[in-house]
Amino acid sequence: MQIDPALYRRMAVYNTWMTGKVYEAAGKMDDTERKEDRGAFFRSVHSTLNHILWADRIWMGRFTGRSYAVKGMGVDLFDEFSELKDAHLAMCAEIADFTEQVSADWLAGTLEWTSGQDGTARRRPRWLLVTHMFNHQTHHRGQLSTLLTQAGQDIGVTDLPFMPDLV
Repeated sequence: MQIDPALYRRMAVYNTWMTGKVYEAAGKMDDTERKEDRGAFFRSVHSTLNHILWADRIWMGRFTGRSYAVKGMGVDLFDEFSELKDAHLAMCAEIADFTEQVSADWLAGTLEWTSGQDGTARRRPRWLLVTHMFNHQTHHRGQLSTLLTQAGQDIGVTDLPFMPDLV
């Protein structure tokens, strides 16, 4: 399958825009509210944000060979909200930089890795895995949108076609 790398550059812009919106809304909550177990898969707003960053680090490490600090799935990388936000926004910038370098030839190749969860060796098309990284972010931001709305925080428009062109 041939994928135009421009798709991923646009998704990186969307990721940065939406991550900023989510942190802005979450920043209006106090730490206790952010860390309250709200019945989500990763329990709280804070832990769901940590999970998205954790997965981004895992995938970007596989794509680039760079080593990132990670803990086990579901274990928060950062306890302090400001540190989590800074690390997450820095990762958004790294993802955007990565997508500027991605070529159609690279995307057409295959990535081999060993799962940290079960030790299984896997092999998949790179385009599929890059797509998955962006889909994973969107999936969990959807959960955050619900959690934040339930907590009285409106993050506003979230649809890709309505992202401001200035972003």
